[in-house]
Amino acid sequence: MSFDHAFKLTNTLTRTKDVFVPEDRNNVRMYVCGPTVYDYAHIGNARPVVVFDMLFRLLRHLYGAEHVTYVRNITDVDDKINARAAAEGVSIGELTERTAAQYHADMRALGALDPTIEPRATEHIAEMKAMIEQLVAKGHAYVAEGHVLFDVGSMADYGKLSGRSLEDMQAGARVEVAPYKKDPMDFVLWKPSKEGEPGWPGPCGIEEPGRPGWHIECSAMARRHLGETFDIHGGGADLVFPHHENEVAQSRCSHDTEVMARYWLHNGFLQVEGEKMSKSLGNFITVHDLLDTDKLGGRVWPGAAIRLALLMTHYRQPLDFTEKSLSEAEGLLQKWDGLLSSLPADQADTKVPDALVEALCDDLNTPRAIAVLHGLAREARGGEVQAKAALAASLNFLGIDLAGIRAAAEEATARAADPELAARVDGLIAERNAARAAKNWGEADRIRDLLAAEGVVLKDTRNADTGTVETTWELAR
Repeated sequence: MSFDHAFKLTNTLTRTKDVFVPEDRNNVRMYVCGPTVYDYAHIGNARPVVVFDMLFRLLRHLYGAEHVTYVRNITDVDDKINARAAAEGVSIGELTERTAAQYHADMRALGALDPTIEPRATEHIAEMKAMIEQLVAKGHAYVAEGHVLFDVGSMADYGKLSGRSLEDMQAGARVEVAPYKKDPMDFVLWKPSKEGEPGWPGPCGIEEPGRPGWHIECSAMARRHLGETFDIHGGGADLVFPHHENEVAQSRCSHDTEVMARYWLHNGFLQVEGEKMSKSLGNFITVHDLLDTDKLGGRVWPGAAIRLALLMTHYRQPLDFTEKSLSEAEGLLQKWDGLLSSLPADQADTKVPDALVEALCDDLNTPRAIAVLHGLAREARGGEVQAKAALAASLNFLGIDLAGIRAAAEEATARAADPELAARVDGLIAERNAARAAKNWGEADRIRDLLAAEGVVLKDTRNADTGTVETTWELAR
């Protein structure tokens, strides 16, 4: 184990960058909210996976892999799951199993390690019911019309994590106004199941089938696998309130503890091409879209390029996910792969550079870590074998596998060498040039889009001497 670096993390709970000191260096524990498995994970879902995978890798490096436990749950009981299963005419079990498998495949393609433990909500109903009964017994929850609700007024410092007063939360939150609530801010711990929905006998003597609220699921799974208090809880900024705030309330009031987790980390929001991602805007992009279809830029993208594009912005900052950023990431990886192609096999395994670890120990500063890679690449271009070895070790530490980049480049090169393809592309470029000369811009755009759909990227360059536009092409990699 190495503790040579001052390890600091920006803690949402304290609103400061704090030195990280685990409760037990031999048992470092982290919980991150995982997917609700009803559809493909979108690129916004992927950001926290990559961010906290990077943190997991760093913790393993600092404290030893055997001393770090990373729990990321799966929510497999939810209104969205019920609705999607009914719409597809499949069982809830079939839908959640299929979607969880898709999720795992996509996240592994992004270089994410599997968590140490991946609990499912439906496997922890007993723990949820036990926690709910504890909260009722301690006066922090109450039963009303088949529901069990958390009594927000019973917790003096509710809102501490998000930094909001109860009045602010009441004014800004969308709360369910129900006659059985003591206060509109009280939230559901248990609710009745409708016909056709999953259900279990309730806590507190409720006989009708019911199911847990979303917030209690994470509190119960975290306690089961990490204990009443643990080191790090992570997730997206959108979860600070109400999800994480309510987790804190449930766990602290159930266990009579001062904290649930000692460090809370939240990654910033993600946009696509400068706009909030939404299906109505047509910019809703899943990881599957990027890996297996031509949804963005008329081509598929290697998982390593997607991962690097996500890491190029500091995790706490908003991220604008663009085709340009993906192209820049892929271009860097291609250059680095070229540098490493001549690295002798016996030189490939080396120590991770201190500068890289120091960058990540500064609040997981991945842009600074990538700057370290640029420095190593400059040295490697000068023929420094040690720099090449350090670059390879650094990429491996960051979870970036160049094999996919290499395979994509080789496939593109092989396809570009096809004489029939080359003749067809050259012919279409000539047609496009003629359309442009006739100012038939619609036809020129149609040809460009046709080629892009086939993975052919056109590049128009104006000749400085003649003033004419010359068009070259290459296959997307």
